[in-house]
Amino acid sequence: MDSSVLLHAAGGVGLFLYGIKLMSEALQFIAGDRMRHLIGTLTKTPLRGVFVGSLVTVLIQSSSGTTVMTVSFVNAGLMTLKQAIGIIMGANIGTTVTAQIIAFKINDFALPFIALGVALALFGRSKRQRYLGNGVVGFGLLFLGMQTMEGATRFMASHGELLLFLSSNPLYGVAAGMILTMIVQSSAATIGLTIAMASQGLLGIDAAIPIILGDNIGTTITAVLAALGTNRYAKQAAAAHVLFNLLGVAIFLSFLPLYKFVVVQTASDVGRQLANAHTIFNIVNTIIFIPFASQFARLVQAILPITEPASASRVFYLDKKLLDASPAAAVEAAKDELMHMGDIVQDMLRIVRRAYTERDIEPLMPQFADKEKSVNEINKAISSYASEIWQRGLSGEVSTVLGCYVNASGDLERVGDHLENLMELSAIRFDDGSHFSERATQEFWDMFDTAEQAVSCALLSLKAEDTAKADYVIHDLEDRIDSQEKRYRRNHIDRLNRGECNPEKGVHFIDILSNLERIGDHSHNIAYFTRDIASVNAQETTKKMN
Repeated sequence: MDSSVLLHAAGGVGLFLYGIKLMSEALQFIAGDRMRHLIGTLTKTPLRGVFVGSLVTVLIQSSSGTTVMTVSFVNAGLMTLKQAIGIIMGANIGTTVTAQIIAFKINDFALPFIALGVALALFGRSKRQRYLGNGVVGFGLLFLGMQTMEGATRFMASHGELLLFLSSNPLYGVAAGMILTMIVQSSAATIGLTIAMASQGLLGIDAAIPIILGDNIGTTITAVLAALGTNRYAKQAAAAHVLFNLLGVAIFLSFLPLYKFVVVQTASDVGRQLANAHTIFNIVNTIIFIPFASQFARLVQAILPITEPASASRVFYLDKKLLDASPAAAVEAAKDELMHMGDIVQDMLRIVRRAYTERDIEPLMPQFADKEKSVNEINKAISSYASEIWQRGLSGEVSTVLGCYVNASGDLERVGDHLENLMELSAIRFDDGSHFSERATQEFWDMFDTAEQAVSCALLSLKAEDTAKADYVIHDLEDRIDSQEKRYRRNHIDRLNRGECNPEKGVHFIDILSNLERIGDHSHNIAYFTRDIASVNAQETTKKMN
């Protein structure tokens, strides 16, 4: 075989893969906040998971991206194995759209699409228009790559013995499709090459269909690679993907003559027949397995039982694999990590409460120090992770949301610092073991309760993007805590002037009030970030309506 032919074929595959990459990035950018909300959708049932998995895959034009996200979510504890199985089934269906697209015979329009896309990318007025241009370029490159592959595969006409070998046994075709897909890590590229060869009359339907089946096994390599270095739960999700496709291929091979007959009846064009073969396999395979999702999950758990201890990492959700799989999903992971950070801050509040009620605070100090260290580490990790997300490119709306999460993380870290101050001040007591006079104690708890409520309500508002809760923090709790700080400070100065309090310890009481008031300020900031995010969502809704 001439080396130029090999380079020609490799170039065609390269153009095809780059076209898919451009389309995927453009679609993710344009989908923007819709993707963020879609990924956050609860997948309580496998059927809903199939729908979400299909839709996400169509949106990002990459089943590999969807499966990487799924493995990452399982690794982070955001999704159960049963939910992941539904997503994986849906991803298999969603990826068939790509095969259907490339089955259209519009190669002659490849260059005009590229020209149109380049014009939009260079002269588009908005970032969205420029990304749309990139997507159109990707669409054109997809078909230019197909055209190049078709030209390069003509050399196969002189290698009839290889084609006869693939046709002699379906298992050879399955193996060829599996190995090729594992090498290029793109099921679409293998299908495109198979359609190109079949369209040239170089590959019969008897050899092509097993290659399509093998392609479905080979595409699971992405999930396997994503599961490397993850916990056992994520490995179960990857194993479920492999087993699901492997069992499906075994079932279809058992009924191969019937499968071929049905495929041939669906269209007269061989390219469309192969695209339909891919679609039929994935839809029917899902229909077969979806009623038994629970039993299938138990089978996978029996094959890969949980034996390893839980991870000791302080950071749970910031999976690096999400950065390339889907920046929008990475933004959602940043939010989940922020909520995790909020839970730790609320634990710190509870420890501080105990420090002011219990006589012996020594056992509490190591617990508090560990949580305070976690908050600092998570804050740094969120900032670093967000920087990497921004480098991938985001729509203006999603970028604003991510900025809100980063800023809220900084405010939470500052809440942790003020709680650390309160913890240190809790060691200062009167000779009888009390912290303050009876009146000062009542004032302290009133203000502490308000500060604790402000933190909790601000975090709830951010988690649910609830503007009503945010407004309650901004207008009610913030005013209340400011009023309490001024009033209780004035009351305490009056007590000092009357000689009712120890002057030295009185200064510490003022410090305590100041720290509680600052906690209220940072809660107020977090609530405002909820308002900003809600504003972004409203803008997105307005754009959809227009």
